[in-house]
Amino acid sequence: MSKSTQTTDDSIDAAADAGTDPASPSTTAAGETEEQVQESWRDYAFEGEPKLSVSDLDVFYGDDHALDGVSMEIPENSVTALIGPSGCGKSTFLRCLNRMNDRIRVARVDGSVRLDGEEIYDDDTDLVSLRKRIGMVFQQPNPFPKSIRDNVSYGPRKHGDLDTGLLARLLGRDDTEEEAELVERALRQAALWEEVSGRLDDNALGLSGGQQQRLCIARALTTDPDVLLMDEPASALDPVATAKIEDLIDDLREQYTVVVVTHNMQQAARISDQTAVFLTGGELVEYGATDQVFEDPKSQRVEDYISGKFG
Repeated sequence: MSKSTQTTDDSIDAAADAGTDPASPSTTAAGETEEQVQESWRDYAFEGEPKLSVSDLDVFYGDDHALDGVSMEIPENSVTALIGPSGCGKSTFLRCLNRMNDRIRVARVDGSVRLDGEEIYDDDTDLVSLRKRIGMVFQQPNPFPKSIRDNVSYGPRKHGDLDTGLLARLLGRDDTEEEAELVERALRQAALWEEVSGRLDDNALGLSGGQQQRLCIARALTTDPDVLLMDEPASALDPVATAKIEDLIDDLREQYTVVVVTHNMQQAARISDQTAVFLTGGELVEYGATDQVFEDPKSQRVEDYISGKFG
């Protein structure tokens, strides 16, 4: 029985004891209307096989139950938005998709996440390879204090896919040309090439905030991922930079499966193909085509959240 179901049953019992109408609407401490979540609200059908399949996912931080039995499938070559109030578990869910929560000592993850049908939580999963296939862009731009060129080529160099420098030249293994091609391709994909092509040796920390975020996206793309996770990638940016990030996400769906956490519901409506709504208690309440979720939500709580009644 889910937390929502238990809460509803307890409320009905309490109302009956008090002699009140159990059908009368009531609200939780978070301002949400109490209701029993229906599986049909989260049953999103789409054509083709899922890129990511999540089943019965629970996450605990010590005694805190951060995600409660989340199941959903994410289609390939699309943008999925994760929305909900602060503390509802959407960023926790995002980090589960490439096992970033493994880095948190008190975190415990139960359930299943499959990438192209392969379980990523198997004990023998190579986390380095996994995170090459499922890249991540964080809320705050985090370029390295290196040149723009070195930032972009960092991943392939680290993984041994590129070898440059004096020793490489002496040994006849110099990949400088391959590096130049990779850097240009990634910066073009991130819509940044025209702005920085003449200063690739400049320190990346000298870029504007929006440019730094697109540089981090370019850096994530150089490992040739299948999936790109973005945790509020535009929340720290001005409107012009935000518009560029949104245009970039729209372009990326042609080649990648993109999952985006955002607090900006208008942004979710603009950029995503499907939207998942998380509410208090780490519960996935509704998941479906973005137009349907925003224009005709099945859950009263989701409608209340989207209309600004709480959150």
